[in-house]
Amino acid sequence: MKRLILMRHAKSDWSGAGASDHDRTLNDRGRRDAAALGQWLRDKGLAPDTVLCSSATRTQQTVDLLGLEGAPDITLTRALYLADAEDLHAELCKAKGETVLLVAHNPGIGDMAEMVVDAEPNSDGLHHYPTGATLVATFEIDDWADLTWHSGHVTHITVPRDLPAPE
Repeated sequence: MKRLILMRHAKSDWSGAGASDHDRTLNDRGRRDAAALGQWLRDKGLAPDTVLCSSATRTQQTVDLLGLEGAPDITLTRALYLADAEDLHAELCKAKGETVLLVAHNPGIGDMAEMVVDAEPNSDGLHHYPTGATLVATFEIDDWADLTWHSGHVTHITVPRDLPAPE
């Protein structure tokens, strides 16, 4: 069995004049939300052994602020930057871990969240897959290369506004 954690990066800062989209950082709320998401992952016992992360600054900062336990294998790749669901799927199919955290951008990450599970999650908070939205699904496969659309079972979903502030 494999477990996938699909996370959209936390809230980014739009005030940086002249910064490229790729180089935008998290704002204060985004930093708080990323820390809260990290606490949520720990509380749920969701420790990824592999992280696939867009090379964008805001996704890297999100992963850093999660405070992941253990020493997951982290891959930063430009291929996940603004990738569509098909490209995200292709990158995930190359993964080797049992629990993979994939951190990327909308609309691709939101589309993938809808397409990868067997039933649409019953959550108003995930309708537009807002910043920080996180879906966890399990798959009855032994290798990520065998991942097919609509095959995952949702085990957890959250959005930062539903989480307490981190301690």
